Amino acid sequence: MPAAAATEWLNSSAQTAKDLRGKVVAVQFWTYTCVNWRRTLPYIRAWDAKYREQGLVVIGVHTPEFDFEENVDNVRSALGEMHIDYPVAIDNKHAIWNAFHNVYWPALYLLDAQGHIRYRQFGEGEYARTEREIQMLLAESGGHPLNHLADVASRGAEVPADLGNLRSPESYVGYEMAERFASRGGAVPNRRHEYVAPNRLLLNEWALSGSWTIGRQAAVLEEANGKIVYRFHARDLNLVMAPSNLGSRVRFRVLIDGHPPGAASGADIDEQGYGTISEARMYQLIRQSGKIADRESVIEFLSSGVSVYDFTFG
Repeated sequence: MPAAAATEWLNSSAQTAKDLRGKVVAVQFWTYTCVNWRRTLPYIRAWDAKYREQGLVVIGVHTPEFDFEENVDNVRSALGEMHIDYPVAIDNKHAIWNAFHNVYWPALYLLDAQGHIRYRQFGEGEYARTEREIQMLLAESGGHPLNHLADVASRGAEVPADLGNLRSPESYVGYEMAERFASRGGAVPNRRHEYVAPNRLLLNEWALSGSWTIGRQAAVLEEANGKIVYRFHARDLNLVMAPSNLGSRVRFRVLIDGHPPGAASGADIDEQGYGTISEARMYQLIRQSGKIADRESVIEFLSSGVSVYDFTFG
């Protein structure tokens, strides 16, 4: 674990090779708006709580994907909101990421007491297998881990995805990685443009309406009452957003198939669909129950000054 490569450490001093000698180390690459990582977090917290006294050191390596995730204050705020108290290395230059030859968020690496990588897990899942590997490495290092698995409670955005109903992929809004963009005339990069959404979208198509500038990572709304529309098939709909100006607040409203979401409202809106963007993060807009079908979401922003980055689903 190249501690010197981190630009800063949160929740602890720098974790050096000397500090970690003789310890089993779980290194997880993450970024705080990633819903796939967020759904692994209950397990990481539980393993840290259960095995810390037996010699496990959990280190979260925060390697940013979006520009605002390089702001350490944003990361620090996320640690408090998500109840993360294990050491976190800030990897803004991707130095630790590159040292591990990593390409995934999330990615978990288990290192034995000699510092050798013994296990890798990319993405979600395989929780029981991963915990058994932790137990085995702790036993090898002289510990006496309990054989039963940790109790894990998942709530809110941390609840596992409904894979049986998940038919919508992550969709980026910035032109660098955007796909299935359906506004008439296509995207006009890096220039303010008046977009018009089509009358009908196919599944997993999305469109802008109103005056927007589409940048490399995000679309920025230039005038009030702009909209973003997405036709999706999933239990959950999330959207990574940020106020374009630090400290500002932007009100928005979500409709689903032309109606307020009611009981399908996510954690960040009310049953009439209203919410407020006050910080750069992932916002949970829709969480449905019962039968899941193709639905069309419309998010209307009641003032300008919002940056929209990424749709995710669950």
